[in-house]
Amino acid sequence: MADKTKKTWDATSLPDLGGRTAVVTGANSGIGLTAADALARSGAHVVFAVRDLDRGRAAAATVTGSTEVRRLDLADLASVREFAEAWQGRPLDLLINNAGVMMLPQQRTADGFEMQFGTNHLGHFALTNLLLPYVTDRVVTLSSGAHRWSGARIRFEDLNWTSDYHPNGAYAQSKLANLLFTLELQRRLTESGSRVRALAAHPGYAATNLQSHAGSPVMRAFMSIGNRVFAQDDKAGALPTLYAATQDLPGASYVGPDGLGELRGAPTLVGRTTAASDAEGARRLWTVSEELTGLSSPLGRVAEPAAGR
Repeated sequence: MADKTKKTWDATSLPDLGGRTAVVTGANSGIGLTAADALARSGAHVVFAVRDLDRGRAAAATVTGSTEVRRLDLADLASVREFAEAWQGRPLDLLINNAGVMMLPQQRTADGFEMQFGTNHLGHFALTNLLLPYVTDRVVTLSSGAHRWSGARIRFEDLNWTSDYHPNGAYAQSKLANLLFTLELQRRLTESGSRVRALAAHPGYAATNLQSHAGSPVMRAFMSIGNRVFAQDDKAGALPTLYAATQDLPGASYVGPDGLGELRGAPTLVGRTTAASDAEGARRLWTVSEELTGLSSPLGRVAEPAAGR
């Protein structure tokens, strides 16, 4: 007979994270801030990697625990390199690639990439590769149910959407890229003999300020209604991230809510599309991403976990 008294997994289920260090991108608001707060409350030292230092400091001031704030603009590879160069060899237990932009009008990053692909994927691809020599436990990258949208694919023939731009399609491409990045990163980690794990998570439908940044007024209005009627709050939306960051899960796992349509609920392992499981596509995307960012994998120099971790 099932144990009906079994507690649903939530932030109070987190283990003691004393002595651990976590970097959370986009930690100044929404799911990123909620995850950062939960990690800090559990004993981790949390680095807020944010574009706006003032907003980051204001957010960190609301958190109970050990924090620091560092500037990181994922839409500018020079900023990504500066952040990584300033790390100065400190062990990094958890890298949480949380920040993102969503369904924007056509824009370009500082390096000329389509903004959503450049920020959501290439920025985190570069950050991860630059910090990987210091990572001792795992990398968690935020994807989305948008990777399932009709027509979602990696447009290798035009990754930067120089023609026929569509904000939804570009967003879906970036979220599919997050899953393919996780898949290929785990393959490379395994082949290098590293015990570091790469995982992905998605929040379901969580009411955050991300939706308010959508380019279309109609889409913003639609999402505002959805936030009030269907969405779970940012605390629930952060649970898949926290679960992926702290539970003993296989590399390349994907975590999301367990409810209908994965829109809400407790965190659990979830599936992904065939396109998001395409090993050859993942390898191709990695190669192209190296070329676009000018970075190569440092996996031969990945730090191994300390004894007992």
